[in-house]
Amino acid sequence: MSTLRTAWLIAKKDLRIESRSGEILITTCFFAVLIAVLTSLSFYIDDTNTRIMAPGVLWLSLAFSGVLAMSRSWAREREEGVMRALLLSPSSRAGIYLGKALGAFVFLCIVETLLLPLVALLFHIDLLPVIGRLVSLLLLGTFAFVAAGTLFSAMSVRTRARELMLSVVLFPLIAPALLAGVVATREVLGGGPMSETIAWMRILGAFDLAFLGAGLALFDSLLSE
Repeated sequence: MSTLRTAWLIAKKDLRIESRSGEILITTCFFAVLIAVLTSLSFYIDDTNTRIMAPGVLWLSLAFSGVLAMSRSWAREREEGVMRALLLSPSSRAGIYLGKALGAFVFLCIVETLLLPLVALLFHIDLLPVIGRLVSLLLLGTFAFVAAGTLFSAMSVRTRARELMLSVVLFPLIAPALLAGVVATREVLGGGPMSETIAWMRILGAFDLAFLGAGLALFDSLLSE
């Protein structure tokens, strides 16, 4: 089976299961909203400091909720021996990786549609002048996070403390991309020029390619171990 067809079938399967159960989206959205509300209550001082605090709150909420979403998505594959069946099937290993990454990316994009206006409301930020640049940065940063997270979620799926194991391994690796996303978002909300935003987009795009290439190259060997 071709890589692209395998990826499509895996992603379609994940999205269909989620449309029926809502397990991942409900828990992930609730967790992201909880983090955003608690941090806004803790860090909000006045309108002057909101543009400094809001990017960190936004990306931290996405990062922690993303770990929860990816961990639960791979836990489903362990149940009832689904993971073993996938490995024994003629499906492309790269297709399995891409399919799971695509499903997780869609999940987090849905979370972002809820989280972004909520953070704007909590921190009194007008998103309309910068919504295009901000969405582009979020999509690039989310893809980098998902590309790396999918790889290590598969590695930790057999462990009992999956969320802890995934967090310990993933966050040090993804930290540069998260920092780039936070700083870029802060510059956008602070009225930075378009040229500076494009520079940050290029950096995040480089992270995307690096993590995606590493995932495709290492996925098969990590599963074999």
